Amino acid sequence: MNFVRRIFVVCTLQFAFILLLWKITISNIGMSPPSSMLNTTQKIIYGTAWKKEATVKHVMAAIQNGFRAIDTACQPRHYREDLVGKALRAVYQQGLTTREEIFLQTKFSPIDSQDASTIPYNPAAPLAAQVAASIQVSLSNLGTTYLDSLVLHSPLPTREETLQVWRAMEAAVANGTVRALGISNCYKIADVQWLYESSTIKPKVVQNRFYADTNWDPQIRAFCLARGISYQSFWSLTANPTIVNSAINKRIAQQRGLTAEQAFFRFLLDLGITPLSGTTNPVHMREDVEVSQAPPLTSAEMEAMKTLLVKKRRKKDTHVGWEVS
Repeated sequence: MNFVRRIFVVCTLQFAFILLLWKITISNIGMSPPSSMLNTTQKIIYGTAWKKEATVKHVMAAIQNGFRAIDTACQPRHYREDLVGKALRAVYQQGLTTREEIFLQTKFSPIDSQDASTIPYNPAAPLAAQVAASIQVSLSNLGTTYLDSLVLHSPLPTREETLQVWRAMEAAVANGTVRALGISNCYKIADVQWLYESSTIKPKVVQNRFYADTNWDPQIRAFCLARGISYQSFWSLTANPTIVNSAINKRIAQQRGLTAEQAFFRFLLDLGITPLSGTTNPVHMREDVEVSQAPPLTSAEMEAMKTLLVKKRRKKDTHVGWEVS
C-alpha cells in the first residue's frame, strides 16, 4: 500500500508541476487559456462594419441587449473603430459592463484594403512597423491596454509578406498587448494550413464569409474544428437567404418557437461556427443573443439542415491564393 501511495503522490506532483508550467507559459505570452477565448455564454459576436456615424448608437444598443463580444477593425474605410471605443467607454461609465466582460476583437488591415486618404499608419514604413502602429491606434481608439483578438484582415500578396506581418502580430502577443491571433478572408485550405504550420503562435481565429461560392468552407471548418480554432462567419444571413427562408429552416424555427434567423444561427453554432451579427435592430440584437441559450438542434434537424449546404459547381475562383515559394 505504501508503494501505491508513493506512486500516487509522485504522479499527482508531476501533474501539478506540468499544469503550473502551462499556466506560466500562457501568462508569459499574454494569452488567456482557450476557455476564455470567448465568453462561455456568448457565442455570437456583434459586427461593427458599415455603421459609420451611427456606430456609437448601435454598439451601445448591442451591449444593452446582451452582446459581450465585439468585432471591429483599424480600417476607417469600412469601420469607425474610434466610435466603437466611444461606445464602450459610455457603457463602462454607465455600469452596464466592464472591459473584462467584453471580448474585443479588431484587425490589422493591409494597405490594399485601406482608403489612401485614411490609412492609420505610415504606408511607407516596413510591414512590422505598420502592424505595430496599427495596434497602437487600435488600443487608443478602443480605450484599452490589451486586445482579446487581433485578426489579419486579409492575406498579403505573398506568403513572405504575410509571414512578416504575422511575426509582428506574434510580437504583440509576446509583449502582452494581444491575447490571440487570427486571419480573415482566407479561403484556400492550403493557405490556412501553411499559416498554421509556419507560425509560432498559432491562429485561434479564421473569419470568413460563409456562403455558397466557397461551398461554405467545409475543409477549412474541419481543419479549425480539429485544432480548436474559432471559425467565425460574417454576412451569415445576408449571404444565405435561400437557406434562411427554406422550408426546412422555417419548419425547425416554428417547431422551436424561433425566428428563421434564430434557427439558422442555432444551426451555425451547432456546426461549431461563431457567427457575427451586424443587425441595427434592437429586437433582433436581443433575439441573436438568446440563440446562445437555445437548445441545440437534434441530430435529425442537423442532417436536414446540412442538405441545404449543397456542393455546387464553382464559379470562377476569385479567391486567389499565394504562389508556393
